[in-house]
Amino acid sequence: MRRTEFSVEEQAEIEAFLKECSFGYLGTVGEDGWPHLTPLNYVYRNGHIYFHGSRRGAKMSEIAAAKNVSFAVAREYAIVPSYFSDPRQACPATAFFKSVHIRGTAEPVEDLAEKADALSGLMEKLQPEGGYAPITPDDPAYRGELKGVSVVRINVSELTAKFKFGQNMDGERREKVMEGLQARGRPDDAETVELMKKYCPYHQGEA
Repeated sequence: MRRTEFSVEEQAEIEAFLKECSFGYLGTVGEDGWPHLTPLNYVYRNGHIYFHGSRRGAKMSEIAAAKNVSFAVAREYAIVPSYFSDPRQACPATAFFKSVHIRGTAEPVEDLAEKADALSGLMEKLQPEGGYAPITPDDPAYRGELKGVSVVRINVSELTAKFKFGQNMDGERREKVMEGLQARGRPDDAETVELMKKYCPYHQGEA
């Protein structure tokens, strides 16, 4: 799945993936002209990517100089060894994953209510068990912090996604890989098998 437009069902899956993950890579243009990647925590909220940090630093200077940015999120589900489907050739070795790439414009958020909402989203994702007072701009304990912290919104201009789970495999090879994953039994192998069944058109046609 790699398109610039998605059906309602696909868009929902992509948004669910962005909400599930908490870590991504921000791409900016460095002062020396080289691409600069910054790993950071984020939240996907109301159709935007948000992240926070200091008001000073390389990424903030680079955003001020050039607002066009890239943002990528990926999760590797399983390494698939070649011998699952071929006892001799190394070529079938691969990995199954989900990835999303975003192009957009980065804009520092000044509205305290929007800042509070974005930071609340980050806390809900990173600390779902709670244990903190709600973040609101009306709370005197938070108001100074909200003014001091930098929150950046990425306005999404283009979004592409790739979910790779053996869609290009023929039925026999796919079955061998699924059997290999089931027998291996690593933490993500069972989930990978279910995702292969979901995304592989061959499997759907046989159902």
